[in-house]
Amino acid sequence: MIIKRNPLTWFEKLYIPTLIGGFKVTLSHFFKKKVTMQYPEEKWTVPEGYRGAPYLVKDEKDRTKCVSCQLCEFVCPPKAIKITPPGPEVNKERGNIEKEPEQFEINMLRCIFCGYCQEVCPEEAIFLQKDYSLTGESREEMIYDKTTLLELGGVKESSIKKWDKKAADAKAQQSH
Repeated sequence: MIIKRNPLTWFEKLYIPTLIGGFKVTLSHFFKKKVTMQYPEEKWTVPEGYRGAPYLVKDEKDRTKCVSCQLCEFVCPPKAIKITPPGPEVNKERGNIEKEPEQFEINMLRCIFCGYCQEVCPEEAIFLQKDYSLTGESREEMIYDKTTLLELGGVKESSIKKWDKKAADAKAQQSH
Protein backbone atom coordinates (compact mmCIF):
# COMPACT_ATOMS: atom_id res chain seq x y z
CA MET A 1 0.00 0.00 0.00
CA ILE A 2 1.43 3.34 -1.04
CA ILE A 3 0.42 6.47 0.86
CA LYS A 4 0.51 9.70 -1.14
CA ARG A 5 2.00 12.61 0.77
CA ASN A 6 1.28 16.18 -0.10
CA PRO A 7 4.39 18.16 -0.97
CA LEU A 8 5.47 20.88 1.46
CA THR A 9 4.67 24.49 0.62
CA TRP A 10 7.50 27.06 0.42
CA PHE A 11 6.53 28.41 3.88
CA GLU A 12 6.62 24.94 5.44
CA LYS A 13 10.01 24.31 3.87
CA LEU A 14 11.40 27.23 5.90
CA TYR A 15 10.51 25.33 9.14
CA ILE A 16 9.71 28.66 10.84
CA PRO A 17 6.23 27.54 12.04
CA THR A 18 7.79 24.42 13.55
CA LEU A 19 10.50 26.43 15.31
CA ILE A 20 7.96 28.91 16.69
CA GLY A 21 5.79 26.04 17.96
CA GLY A 22 8.82 24.50 19.70
CA PHE A 23 9.73 27.82 21.35
CA LYS A 24 6.13 28.20 22.59
CA VAL A 25 6.28 24.81 24.29
CA THR A 26 9.69 25.58 25.81
CA LEU A 27 8.57 28.98 27.13
CA SER A 28 5.36 27.53 28.59
CA HIS A 29 7.41 24.98 30.56
CA PHE A 30 9.93 27.63 31.58
CA PHE A 31 7.31 29.64 33.46
CA LYS A 32 5.50 26.70 35.11
CA LYS A 33 5.94 25.90 38.80
CA LYS A 34 8.96 23.67 39.47
CA VAL A 35 8.11 20.13 40.57
CA THR A 36 11.63 18.78 40.96
CA MET A 37 12.34 17.38 44.42
CA GLN A 38 15.72 18.23 45.92
CA TYR A 39 16.57 14.72 47.09
CA PRO A 40 17.92 13.85 49.74
CA GLU A 41 17.17 17.18 51.46
CA GLU A 42 13.49 16.78 50.56
CA LYS A 43 11.87 13.39 51.07
CA TRP A 44 8.87 11.91 49.36
CA THR A 45 5.79 11.55 51.57
CA VAL A 46 5.00 7.85 51.51
CA PRO A 47 1.28 7.17 50.94
CA GLU A 48 -0.75 4.81 53.14
CA GLY A 49 -0.48 1.23 51.95
CA TYR A 50 2.99 1.67 50.43
CA ARG A 51 4.91 -1.60 50.34
CA GLY A 52 8.59 -1.05 51.08
CA ALA A 53 11.35 -3.42 52.03
CA PRO A 54 10.61 -6.36 54.37
CA TYR A 55 12.32 -6.46 57.78
CA LEU A 56 12.21 -8.73 60.82
CA VAL A 57 10.84 -7.35 64.08
CA LYS A 58 11.29 -8.12 67.75
CA ASP A 59 8.67 -8.18 70.50
CA GLU A 60 8.55 -5.84 73.50
CA LYS A 61 10.99 -8.05 75.44
CA ASP A 62 13.63 -7.89 72.69
CA ARG A 63 13.01 -11.44 71.41
CA THR A 64 13.03 -12.35 67.75
CA LYS A 65 9.47 -13.16 66.70
CA CYS A 66 10.49 -15.44 63.82
CA VAL A 67 10.13 -19.15 64.60
CA SER A 68 11.71 -20.57 61.41
CA CYS A 69 8.45 -21.83 59.93
CA GLN A 70 9.84 -20.94 56.47
CA LEU A 71 6.45 -19.96 55.05
CA CYS A 72 7.85 -16.64 53.85
CA GLU A 73 10.67 -18.46 52.07
CA PHE A 74 8.22 -20.80 50.30
CA VAL A 75 5.80 -18.05 49.24
CA CYS A 76 8.46 -15.60 47.96
CA PRO A 77 8.03 -15.40 44.13
CA PRO A 78 11.64 -14.38 43.30
CA LYS A 79 13.11 -16.64 46.03
CA ALA A 80 14.77 -13.66 47.74
CA ILE A 81 14.41 -15.08 51.28
CA LYS A 82 16.70 -17.80 52.64
CA ILE A 83 16.15 -19.26 56.12
CA THR A 84 18.37 -21.78 57.88
CA PRO A 85 16.46 -23.34 60.79
CA PRO A 86 18.30 -24.22 64.00
CA GLY A 87 19.40 -27.73 64.83
CA PRO A 88 17.74 -30.02 67.37
CA GLU A 89 19.23 -28.20 70.41
CA VAL A 90 16.75 -26.50 72.75
CA ASN A 91 16.87 -22.80 73.51
CA LYS A 92 16.04 -22.51 77.24
CA GLU A 93 14.40 -19.11 76.86
CA ARG A 94 12.19 -20.09 73.95
CA GLY A 95 11.49 -23.71 74.84
CA ASN A 96 11.46 -26.64 72.49
CA ILE A 97 8.68 -25.26 70.28
CA GLU A 98 9.85 -21.74 69.42
CA LYS A 99 12.92 -22.05 67.22
CA GLU A 100 14.75 -18.88 66.31
CA PRO A 101 16.34 -19.13 62.84
CA GLU A 102 20.05 -19.76 62.72
CA GLN A 103 20.31 -17.66 59.57
CA PHE A 104 17.76 -15.40 57.90
CA GLU A 105 18.72 -13.54 54.71
CA ILE A 106 16.79 -11.37 52.29
CA ASN A 107 18.40 -10.46 49.00
CA MET A 108 17.07 -6.93 48.46
CA LEU A 109 18.22 -6.98 44.83
CA ARG A 110 15.84 -9.86 44.13
CA CYS A 111 12.98 -8.73 46.37
CA ILE A 112 10.01 -7.34 44.42
CA PHE A 113 8.30 -5.86 47.52
CA CYS A 114 5.11 -7.85 46.92
CA GLY A 115 4.24 -8.24 50.60
CA TYR A 116 3.49 -11.97 50.47
CA CYS A 117 6.02 -12.63 53.24
CA GLN A 118 4.18 -10.25 55.58
CA GLU A 119 0.78 -11.70 54.70
CA VAL A 120 1.77 -15.33 55.23
CA CYS A 121 3.74 -14.88 58.49
CA PRO A 122 1.73 -16.47 61.35
CA GLU A 123 3.91 -14.85 64.03
CA GLU A 124 3.76 -11.26 62.74
CA ALA A 125 7.56 -11.37 62.57
CA ILE A 126 8.09 -9.72 59.19
CA PHE A 127 6.78 -6.31 58.15
CA LEU A 128 7.18 -4.04 55.16
CA GLN A 129 8.68 -0.70 56.15
CA LYS A 130 8.03 2.56 54.37
CA ASP A 131 11.54 3.08 53.06
CA TYR A 132 12.19 3.47 49.36
CA SER A 133 15.90 4.25 49.22
CA LEU A 134 17.96 1.07 49.48
CA THR A 135 21.57 1.60 48.48
CA GLY A 136 24.80 -0.32 48.62
CA GLU A 137 28.22 -0.30 47.02
CA SER A 138 28.25 -4.02 46.22
CA ARG A 139 25.87 -6.92 45.73
CA GLU A 140 26.98 -8.45 49.02
CA GLU A 141 25.87 -5.33 50.91
CA MET A 142 22.35 -5.75 49.53
CA ILE A 143 21.95 -9.20 51.08
CA TYR A 144 20.61 -8.36 54.55
CA ASP A 145 21.31 -10.92 57.28
CA LYS A 146 19.29 -11.53 60.43
CA THR A 147 21.02 -8.90 62.59
CA THR A 148 20.64 -6.20 59.92
CA LEU A 149 16.98 -7.07 59.37
CA LEU A 150 16.27 -6.95 63.11
CA GLU A 151 18.07 -3.61 63.53
CA LEU A 152 16.13 -2.03 60.66
CA GLY A 153 12.81 -3.61 61.68
CA GLY A 154 12.94 -2.59 65.32
CA VAL A 155 10.33 -3.48 67.94
CA LYS A 156 6.71 -4.06 66.99
CA GLU A 157 3.94 -4.76 69.47
CA SER A 158 1.61 -7.45 68.23
CA SER A 159 -1.68 -9.06 69.11
CA ILE A 160 0.03 -12.44 69.55
CA LYS A 161 1.06 -12.78 73.22
CA LYS A 162 2.05 -16.43 73.36
CA TRP A 163 4.92 -15.92 75.79
CA ASP A 164 2.89 -13.80 78.18
CA LYS A 165 1.79 -16.13 81.03
CA LYS A 166 -1.31 -14.06 81.87
CA ALA A 167 -2.50 -14.03 78.25
CA ALA A 168 -1.90 -17.79 77.88
CA ASP A 169 -3.82 -18.51 81.12
CA ALA A 170 -6.70 -16.27 80.03
CA LYS A 171 -6.87 -18.02 76.66
CA ALA A 172 -6.86 -21.43 78.34
CA GLN A 173 -9.75 -20.40 80.61
CA GLN A 174 -11.75 -19.07 77.64
CA SER A 175 -11.40 -22.33 75.75
CA HIS A 176 -12.75 -24.37 78.70
